[in-house]
Amino acid sequence: MTPADPGGAVLRVAGLRKRYGGTEVVRGLSFEIRRGECFGLLGPNGAGKTTTLRCCLGLIDPDDGEIEMVGLPVPRAAREARIRVGVVPQMDNLDPDFTVTENLEVYGRYFAIDRATLSGRIPRLLEFAGLASKAKAPIRSLSGGMKRRLTLARALINDPDFLILDEPTTGLDPQARHLIWDGLRQLLSQGKTILLTTHFMDEAERLATRLAVIDHGVMIASAPPRELIARHVEPEVVEVYGDEAKVWADAHGRRIARRLELAGETAFCYADDAKPLLADLATRAGVRYLHRPANLEDLFIKLTGRELRD
Repeated sequence: MTPADPGGAVLRVAGLRKRYGGTEVVRGLSFEIRRGECFGLLGPNGAGKTTTLRCCLGLIDPDDGEIEMVGLPVPRAAREARIRVGVVPQMDNLDPDFTVTENLEVYGRYFAIDRATLSGRIPRLLEFAGLASKAKAPIRSLSGGMKRRLTLARALINDPDFLILDEPTTGLDPQARHLIWDGLRQLLSQGKTILLTTHFMDEAERLATRLAVIDHGVMIASAPPRELIARHVEPEVVEVYGDEAKVWADAHGRRIARRLELAGETAFCYADDAKPLLADLATRAGVRYLHRPANLEDLFIKLTGRELRD
């Protein structure tokens, strides 16, 4: 692959394969991420997302395929490429023996950033993360949301061209999630490029300009979020729930809905026009229902199934 031009792809992956023992967890995966976009990589547990990210960062070697990140070949020049990349891992790995500011200072030294530059950059990053008042606080005193925001600020210490965020808001309350979303939108408006993995479908729908859904190491769909939903899912959904939902679904719902799925005590009815469903439900006692447009979670469930993944 040739080096990326300034307006071209920040990450190119072609024919990526990785095997652990007798199991091939990534099977010929190919995609590219263009400069300035937020690219969402979605898939159930065990789909191959984290293995793909580790290959892209040069932390493990692929068995086959080509990777080019920020114009450099990986794994051959992975170290040089990572200097221009910011990473937010799934689990926070802040140093508990240091303060908030010291964590940023020490991390900045890994990139050989001089003290004067760090002194000017760190206050701006703490402000960005909503942690200006916590500059001297020990890590052990921070809440989970504060630690997650600090991990995002730390990923920006080297002013990276490209951010890789592996489930950045897992475990956060809604307020903290929205704060991080606002920060990520700011970064995108500044021309940063983001690769995002998440299990929050609303997060992917809000932030991603383009998505890829992978399962069993294979890409099964890729497009902008609304385009994917329109392509794969009926436009209207009626969720019918309660003790009588299954009885109603078997007696009436399957006849009226274009597609119906049962999950626990809820019947998910998919339709091009929900009026006949709503008219029927209005005459039924013992069932409750919610009428809404199709969303990214509907797409994800249709493509990857409802069964639990460990």
